[in-house]
Amino acid sequence: MTERVNEHERQARAALTRVVEPGDEHGGRWLRELGAAELLRRLTSAPHEDGILTGVGDLRLQGYRKRAARADPERDLAAVAACGGRFVVPGDPEWPTQLDDLGDARPIGLWVRGRSDLRRWALRSVALVGARACTPYGAHMAATLASGLAERGWVVVSGAAFGVDGAAHRGALASGGATVAVLACGVDVVYPRGHTQLIARIAEQGLVIGELPPGSHPTPSRFILRNRVIAALTRGTVVVEAEYRSGSLVTARAAQRLGRFTMGVPGPATSGLSAGVHELLRGEAELVTDAAEIAELIGDIGDLAPARRGPVLPRDLLDPAGARVLEAMPPRGTTARTDDIAHDAGTTTDEALGRLYELHALGFVERHGDRWRLTRSATHRPDARRGGP
Repeated sequence: MTERVNEHERQARAALTRVVEPGDEHGGRWLRELGAAELLRRLTSAPHEDGILTGVGDLRLQGYRKRAARADPERDLAAVAACGGRFVVPGDPEWPTQLDDLGDARPIGLWVRGRSDLRRWALRSVALVGARACTPYGAHMAATLASGLAERGWVVVSGAAFGVDGAAHRGALASGGATVAVLACGVDVVYPRGHTQLIARIAEQGLVIGELPPGSHPTPSRFILRNRVIAALTRGTVVVEAEYRSGSLVTARAAQRLGRFTMGVPGPATSGLSAGVHELLRGEAELVTDAAEIAELIGDIGDLAPARRGPVLPRDLLDPAGARVLEAMPPRGTTARTDDIAHDAGTTTDEALGRLYELHALGFVERHGDRWRLTRSATHRPDARRGGP
């Protein structure tokens, strides 16, 4: 059933983003049971009038109450509007309903910068995450995958951090595609500082979103909790380089718990930055190496990656009988009689002779009297019986 949203509820939810930390399931349960306006009223009323807010101790409840007393939702809503943003809550047409899969850990609301519709973009989105201190290989793969996904109409979602995140955003932007940055701070706060221009460009060409109100700064726990939003928002998560202890693996495991696709890009077995990805691949994650393989997993029926094979050699175009005769030829530089070739090919002398003339016309073999040998340009698979080169 669609939740009804009025401005009183919206303001109460905006205030609660200053009170309840992201992913706080106690606050989420109270919100589900009481509604935003009633929960805020209880937190700002006299202690004996707060009703039953169970599940936490008195000290923690006092912390909620102190933060609620300082909340100023009108100021925060004005601040996000001043930077061209808005506050999206459950029940709004723009709310991505897949976030509801998080249950009581669902965001209270999302602060959003950018002109595009978040719900529509999220329906066709994929997360690309990975190591901050990535290798040149990791940065190249992230940018290439993001570019390929953007060209196929997929929205690339990441966390705007250094390393893989930044490469993924840049790859999507370079292709003129769509990208979403999920921040662990206020959407008006630039973090990391080195990504000032990148985040500004994402806000212009894509979307910048976060759970925390304007002016909020990131903390280590907020980065970890932000990852559940990335996982829930998207159809699947791709990890490009990650150590055993990595926030990217937190995102991947959250995606697995939510029933989303989880994918990993393999790296050198000797690289510690690929160790976490390889551990994922030993479990339920799928190995991917390009955008087509990702789209095949998370896309619609019929969105298939091209068949993989090595280069097509001229010999691959021969019919089976001709191929058998070519296989029966001696190693390059030596000759053989027609009846010997026929014997090794398991056919008659007349059939072998006819095939040899066909191979001669195609440039595979040449005749020397009553004997035959491979040409220089022939591609000949070594024959173990003859000890071929």
